[in-house]
Formats: sequence, structure tokens, C-alpha cells
Amino acid sequence: MKSFNILKNNLSLQNKNLYNMKTTRILLAVVLFIISKTVIAGNMRDSLLQVITGAAMPKKTITITKEGAKGDGRQDCKPAFDRAMRKAAKSGGAHIIVPAGDYLINGPIHLVSNVCLELQEGATLHFSSNPDYYLPVVRTSWEGTFLQNYSPFIYGYGLHDVSIIGKGTIDGNAGNTFSTWRKQQKESQMLSRQQNHDETPVSERNYGKGHMLRPHLIQLFNCRNITISEIFITNAPFWCIHLLQSENIICRGIRYDAKLVNNDGIDPEMSRNILIEDIHFNNGDDNIAIKSGRDNDGWAANTPSENIIIRNCHFKGLHAIVMGSEMSAGVQNVFIDSCDYAGYCKRGIFIKTNPDRGGFVRNIEVRNCMFDEVEDLYYVTSMYAGEGMDNTHFSTIENLLVDGLKCKKVRKAALVLQGTVAKPIRNVCFKNIQVDEAPNGISFDNTENVVMSNCHIGGQAGVPSQVSAKDNLFSK
Repeated sequence: MKSFNILKNNLSLQNKNLYNMKTTRILLAVVLFIISKTVIAGNMRDSLLQVITGAAMPKKTITITKEGAKGDGRQDCKPAFDRAMRKAAKSGGAHIIVPAGDYLINGPIHLVSNVCLELQEGATLHFSSNPDYYLPVVRTSWEGTFLQNYSPFIYGYGLHDVSIIGKGTIDGNAGNTFSTWRKQQKESQMLSRQQNHDETPVSERNYGKGHMLRPHLIQLFNCRNITISEIFITNAPFWCIHLLQSENIICRGIRYDAKLVNNDGIDPEMSRNILIEDIHFNNGDDNIAIKSGRDNDGWAANTPSENIIIRNCHFKGLHAIVMGSEMSAGVQNVFIDSCDYAGYCKRGIFIKTNPDRGGFVRNIEVRNCMFDEVEDLYYVTSMYAGEGMDNTHFSTIENLLVDGLKCKKVRKAALVLQGTVAKPIRNVCFKNIQVDEAPNGISFDNTENVVMSNCHIGGQAGVPSQVSAKDNLFSK
């Protein structure tokens, strides 16, 4: 019996050693994997900065006042902008200058290739609030579903080398009209989603008048070589800047006071090779929301949003950076660096999907970012809104690196990972995390290969105190 116990203990020790060796190998493999990915990511980021050039600047100039526009806030200037665009198209491009003034525009501006629209300091494009002016419908996308709808206020389709620059203002003037439509949109919203799932031909998905789907403020669809810089955006009817199936994009120095309903700041969707930097957000919804189509439309397009650099941005609004929930074609290679807060954000980094979406989110890197007060700091969920829990289109979420993330106060949870049993969240590394206050520090469900180092949630422990007489229970 004694020999049996010795043998049993030896076997138990051997099994424990084998388990420890296996665990060590797994952890080492994860660490090496993350290190290799970090090196690759750094090389990719540097390479991207060499190829993201934005738009070329046209040489010919057109001053909008010479086309009949008056910046008096009363005359309709849309005819002048239409004339300027026709001239630009005919001459192979133009730099259209809008001097200081208040320009009423009764309808959309449809851009052409090789055009730069410069709003000089003191210039305001003041769009009409009459929905009828944004007809006929144009080809667009609404919450990840392709369809025809009211024209975005500034719209470009199938263009190249397009710029919107200058320190002037784009005022959507939507506070009393379009912003009130959300409570009436449900019927059309659900119809569009049903047509998506039924794979109804896009040509038959016609909305506009009689429906309540709000148009975007700026949308560039199937375009390449884009620069949007310095402009001030306010009172948008829906999303502010929607970059749809486009590439080679620079968004730089843009300023916002856009707090109407669903006023997302920048929404790259199915787009690639993008630099977003030095933006001052103040938005009524997500500051940056990276998307790639909803359900069947996303799978059919098979065009991920990828190769996106976000740096030196200042967040204020609902969520700072979001990926999803319309991400069915996938999101990959996103680099977030040296961003901070301009005010309260509900969530800092928010990755959201559910078993309706499918697709993937992978190779996401966050470095040296700082927040003041948030509800949740870093939140990744595969169960967004509790939708699709009886479906099987599970999303792949993997290769997430956070190195340098600080927050003064978290109201709910600091670090959250919510995978599914079918597809756990894999290969995550948290380094150099500092959260001063948080009621829930860590909440991980259905995860694999999560590594943490130099993480302090709820403050740093410091040096342990020495035992005193009152601590000695046996002295009583």
C-alpha cells in the first residue's frame, strides 16, 4: 500500500510537471506569436504611411462667387456649385474656392473627379432642411445594407482624387427635420434588413420619399485618392463622413460639434488604406466606427475594412473607436496610437458583433492611449445587443494587442472579452494598463491565450505593510 501511494504521488507529480510544461509551452508560443505580430504590425504600419497619399491637387481654379454664388445666407447657391462641377469635369478637374460667407444650398453637391472643394475660413455651406431637395434617390448604403435613398448632402460615386479642405464649416442644418426621423424609421429599417437577408436585387431596394431613412452628410462611395482636412462639421442629418468601398484616404485636422442623433464622426466601411489623424471629435454617437457591411450584403461584397491608422485624435462623444456591429466582410489591420480624450466617452475601444454577423476582427493594435472617465474602457463582445443568439454565423476575433492604456475612472468594467463557445476570442495581449478606479476590473468569457503584464486596475498595490501585533490572530 505504501509503495502504491509513492507510485501514485510520483505519477501525480509527473502529470503536474507535464501539465506545467505544456502550459509553459502554450504561453511561450502565445508570447512569441504576439511579439512576431507586433514586429509585423510595426513594419506594416510604416509601409502604409508610405502608400497613403490622399488626393492630388488640381491646378485649375474656380472661385464659386464668379459662378454666381452669393454668401448672403438667402440666395440658393446650388446652381453655382453645379456649374462649377460641370466646368471641373469638362476641364479635367478644378480647385473650387469658396470664400468667406454663408452659402445656402437647396440640395446636394455631387462631386466629380479631380476636384478640390476648399472652404476658406469664414465660409459656411448651409444646407437646406427640405427633404425634397435631396431627390432623386442615389445608390448608397444604410447601416450596412445597399439600397437607393435620399442623396447625401455632399456625394461622390466612382470618383478619384477628391478633396474637401479648408477651415470653413459644413452645416447640415438637420436639427428640426432629419434628426427627428429616427423614431419613425423602424419600418423602413427592418424592410431594408429583410431585403438584405432575402438577397433582393439592390435595384429593387428603393427608399427616399415615403420612407424615413436619413441621408449622410458626406459620402464617398467607390472612390479612391481622398483627402478631407480641417473642415468644421455640425448638425449632420445622420453619419457625418461615410467612406464606402473606397481607398487611399487621409482624414486630418477635422473638427466637430455634431451632436444630433447618430452623428458618427467618421465611418470607414469596406474601405482600405486610411490615415485618420489629429481629429477633434465632439459627436452625438461614435467618433470613429469601422464597418464592413451587414449580414448577406457584407458576405457577398467580401470587402473587408483594412489597413487603417488612427493617431493623435481627441475623443468626445458616445464611443471613441468602434468596430462593428456591421462587420460581416471583416475588419483587420487597425493601428490606434497616441489618442486621448477631449471629454466624456461612454466606451473607449468597443468591438461588437454577434452570431448574425459572421466575418472577423483581427490584428487590432492599441498603443499609448488615455481616457478620463468612461463607462467601459476596452470592451469586446460577440453577443452585441443579445441578437442572433440562435444563429450560427459566429465571428472570429483574434490577435488583439493593447500596450499602454490609461484611464482615471471606469464606471462599470475596465477590460471585457466576451467570446462564444463556438469561437472564443483568441490571442490577446494586455500590457501597461493603468486604471485608477473601476468596480469591475476584468471580465473574460470564452477566451483562449490571453496574456497580461504590468496591469494595474484600481490603483497600484505598492509595497506590502509589515505584520504588527494587531494583525496576529494567535496573540488574542
